[in-house]
Formats: sequence, structure tokens, C-alpha cells
Amino acid sequence: MQELNAGTQPPATPAQPVTMSDSAVRRIARILEKEADGTMLRISVEGGGCSGFQYKYDLVTTREDDDLVLERDGATVLIDAISLDYMSGSEIDFVDDIMGQAFQIKNPLAAAGCGCGTSFSI
Repeated sequence: MQELNAGTQPPATPAQPVTMSDSAVRRIARILEKEADGTMLRISVEGGGCSGFQYKYDLVTTREDDDLVLERDGATVLIDAISLDYMSGSEIDFVDDIMGQAFQIKNPLAAAGCGCGTSFSI
């Protein structure tokens, strides 16, 4: 896990659950069914991006002891404890519209974002 160096710390608030929309669950399950058994989607927050932090998506086959595990209808998502501090209360969504297809994180902690939709600041 990369260390976050965007110059700010996450707010010191109790962690709220991270949820997945129905469309995200369907898309994640569809991606994982084409992968080897035991493959999961890891979402993490890293320093960088045009707004200070960015989301990273990886397909992995191992869990860490401190991972939050979200499982529903064939979709398994892992979020590490440090990233969870930056994603508390977020909804993982998948959007398919005229602009294209993409995962979006609806993050109530994000004070600002950029046009690309993958980076944010707190």
C-alpha cells in the first residue's frame, strides 16, 4: 500500500459504511466471473491525481487482515483500513451513459473533485 502524501489527513469522524449500488454489484460480478476463482476487486485511495487523491482499482486474489470486505451477489470488493478512512460513507456506483462506462465513488468526504471523476480532495 502506498503512503498517502497529499498534505491532508482524513477527517476524524467515526467510519460510516461503504455501500455498493445495484449497478456496481452487477458490473463487478460480471468482471469477476471471467477471472480465476477467488478473484476480488480492491479499491484503494492513493496520493496523486489532479485533485490530491485518486482511486485505484485492482483485481487481486488475497485479502489483508484489516480489509473491509463487501460481498453481494457474486461481487467481492476489498478496501484497506487506510483507504477506508478516506471513503467513509461512500457509495460505489457504476454508470453507463452517453459519456461512457465507469465506476464512480460517491464520496461525502470529498470537498472537491476533478472532471475525470477519479480524483478528489478532502
